[in-house]
Amino acid sequence: MSYAQRRRFLWVLRLIGMALIAAVAHATTLARLQFYQLVAHSSAIARVRCLRVDTRMENGEIWTDTVFEVLQHDKGFLPSPIIVRMPGGTFQHLNSHVDGVPEFRPGEEVYVFLLGQPGRQFHIVGWSQGTFRIRKDFHTGLETVTQDSAGVPVFDPQTNKFTKSGMKNLRMDRFLEKLNTEIHRQSL
Repeated sequence: MSYAQRRRFLWVLRLIGMALIAAVAHATTLARLQFYQLVAHSSAIARVRCLRVDTRMENGEIWTDTVFEVLQHDKGFLPSPIIVRMPGGTFQHLNSHVDGVPEFRPGEEVYVFLLGQPGRQFHIVGWSQGTFRIRKDFHTGLETVTQDSAGVPVFDPQTNKFTKSGMKNLRMDRFLEKLNTEIHRQSL
């Protein structure tokens, strides 16, 4: 192999190595949390309405603080409003996307499973797994709940595979029944 061929070969290996490092550096792997685990790990569970989304740069990282009005407490105590902090977002001309981190729009209502203490920023347990979008059928008035992770591949340690699963289009009354049953079961 000539000097030029070796040099070209080494450059190709270097580029492949850099591409692999970049791919791994931006990977996000969430371990599947069962519903009972979401309830157990949450210090508070509530129906909230997004009031505003603020994105900022801190120590070279982009963070998004979402301000929510608390509409209903199901577990724990939450003052209103609360701030939920998550990595990523758009700051000026920079965009940082973290797979599995939910994004919210002002005015939308969701159920969130939270970890934190009043007076401080909260975090969503399991990110997309602890976020349940509320949809209302304007013809019937029926509300349904869909878990964000129903559309995101999550690692299931029992099967050693990535799967998309979660609650999808579950009627609100059934969701609340399941939630209250699990909260009660864990309080015994």
